[in-house]
Amino acid sequence: MPLPTTASEPLTVEKLSLTIDADSFVPYYMQIVDQVRELIKKNRLKQGQTFCSEGEIATALRISKMPVRQAFQKLKSEGLLLIAKGKRPVVGSGRAPWNFQQLRGFSEEMRRRGLVPSARLLSMSLEDPDLEVAQALKLTPGERIYRARRLRSVNGEPVAIVTSYLPARIFAGIDKQDLEKQSLYAIMEHSYKRRLQWAEEVIGAVSAGTEEAEVLQTSAGSPLLLIRETTYDSQNVAIEYSLSLLRGDRHTASVISVRKN
Repeated sequence: MPLPTTASEPLTVEKLSLTIDADSFVPYYMQIVDQVRELIKKNRLKQGQTFCSEGEIATALRISKMPVRQAFQKLKSEGLLLIAKGKRPVVGSGRAPWNFQQLRGFSEEMRRRGLVPSARLLSMSLEDPDLEVAQALKLTPGERIYRARRLRSVNGEPVAIVTSYLPARIFAGIDKQDLEKQSLYAIMEHSYKRRLQWAEEVIGAVSAGTEEAEVLQTSAGSPLLLIRETTYDSQNVAIEYSLSLLRGDRHTASVISVRKN
C-alpha cells in the first residue's frame, strides 16, 4: 500500500507496513526504529507528517505498548519524531542543521523546512543593559533596552529559549507588539522599516540548568547549543543582540568553510 505523498495526507499503520520478526535477536523496539529510519531515509515518510500513535502501532503489530514506547523515545532522541504532550507524533528530519550562511529568523527557517513554528512570550521588560549587551549594541551611556524572552517550539515541541535585547531608541513601543503571533524580524522590517543585512554569531555549548530544563522539557544537565548573535541593518547599525539556548538533541551547527589561496 503506497504511503501518502504529502505531509498533509493522513498516515495509517497499514500504510506504514511495519512488521515484527519474533524469531529475530533484534529487540522489537529496534526493529520498529530501523524500519521508520528507512522510510524517512527513502523519503517515503514526509517531514511534518502526523504519525501513528503508540496504541495504533502496538495493536497492529500485536505487541505490548512498551517496545513501541521505547521505539518512539529512540526516534525522538534522534529528531526523527517530534513528540509533544497531548498531541500525536510528527515526523521530523533528524537533528535540525542550523545553517549560519543564511540570515533567517526562526519562524522563517522552520517554515522553509515544512515545520510549524510557534512562540510563547516568557517575559518582556524595559531595562538598563549590562556591559555585554551595551557593548554588543554599541549603546551610549543611559540608553535603555527592551528584553524579550521567548520559548520557541516546533510542531508543539519546545526546542529553544531566545532572549532578544533591542535598543529602545530604535524600537520604541515594541513591547506593545504581539511577539507570539508575529516574527520579530517581520516586526523589525515592516513596523520599524529596518532592513536586516547581516549577523555575527558566536557558538558555544552549555548545560541546561533546572529552569531551562523545565521550560524546554528536557533533563537538567542536558547539552544545549548557546548562540550569541548580533544582527545589523543595512546601515550597519546593531539592532539586536540575542542569546539562544537550543536543545542539543534537536540541533546541529552547519558551517561552510572555503580555503583561500
